[in-house]
Amino acid sequence: MATNSDSDDEECPDLVPSACVRIPVTIITGYLGSGKTTLLNYILTEQHNKKIAVILNEFGEGSAIEKSMAIGQEGELYEEWLELRNGCLCCSVKDNGIKAIENLMLKRGRFDYILLETTGLADPGPIASMFWLDDELGSDLCLDGIVTVVDAKYCLQHLNEAKSGEEINECIRQVALADIILINKLDLVGEEELTQLRDRLQSINSVARFIETQRSRVDLDAVLDLHSFDSAEKKRDWCPTGSHLPNSSTELQRKHIDQAVTTVTVECKGEVLLEELDTWLQELLWEKSFVGRDGKPMEILRFKAVVSIYEESRRVIVQAVHELFDKTTTTPWESADSRINRLVFIGRHLDLDFLQSSFTKILQPTAS
Repeated sequence: MATNSDSDDEECPDLVPSACVRIPVTIITGYLGSGKTTLLNYILTEQHNKKIAVILNEFGEGSAIEKSMAIGQEGELYEEWLELRNGCLCCSVKDNGIKAIENLMLKRGRFDYILLETTGLADPGPIASMFWLDDELGSDLCLDGIVTVVDAKYCLQHLNEAKSGEEINECIRQVALADIILINKLDLVGEEELTQLRDRLQSINSVARFIETQRSRVDLDAVLDLHSFDSAEKKRDWCPTGSHLPNSSTELQRKHIDQAVTTVTVECKGEVLLEELDTWLQELLWEKSFVGRDGKPMEILRFKAVVSIYEESRRVIVQAVHELFDKTTTTPWESADSRINRLVFIGRHLDLDFLQSSFTKILQPTAS
């Protein structure tokens, strides 16, 4: 039978799934002279089958230092000049910093990965947070992870530098927020110095992955595609399990180290109402109403958690950087016994017992 061409034209065509994929962004930070730019140059010149865009921002004079973007594609190097005149990306994060990324996104299709290098004196927290604050950026980009490069020779000196008042120095903040800590320039230190540095870094951030290197040469798979902020199955599971946890499931992992910034972990069974979790997070992160043993408000730099939500069959991942947090529903729990809350706090003035008891109080009562 003949087909009516007019009616065919009016038929709705088959829908094709969108090929739009968010572009991952890895933040590379580290103190002045740690080897960040050397790492970026190494990544751009290595064979990795990626089209990588790099946003650079450093202190200095002249356009050679203010060079803001380079796109490596099939061995070629494309350069543009985006004047970030304030000298520090985090200081202009809602102004020139956002504009640089918006301009970069106009070239979408010429790259599939972004590396964002901060100045050596920057706190990466506000830069990470902008991907949650800016809905338009968040729809196009996803934060992949934070890589902190440290100088094996001088890092301890930088960590010990005192700041006025209660302020945390920049080097400690960069270490505390890291997903990967790259200990660079190994050839400049002996084993004893290196052991002291490892211990100090571990006391600040015990959930980051440590990589040791010279001249910032590293397996690229170790610093790209980290999926540290993903809701889906991640390449690297940051949640402490097994031997990393204390014997009791409700006991806190305690660090007996007198440092300003430490890592503590809470693990407990039970379920929590989503509204109760939101209120608890707001008190912890926004209102800072949780007081530590020293009588000072607890300050959270980084928070990661897998939470069991009442009447929700899937895990809920919570990520926080400073005051901002994000919740995402992810894979199903395998069984009732697997529904264990794991919360990791990186911050200062942390009262371990209070953190445990405050979270336990919002758990739903179990049936007798």
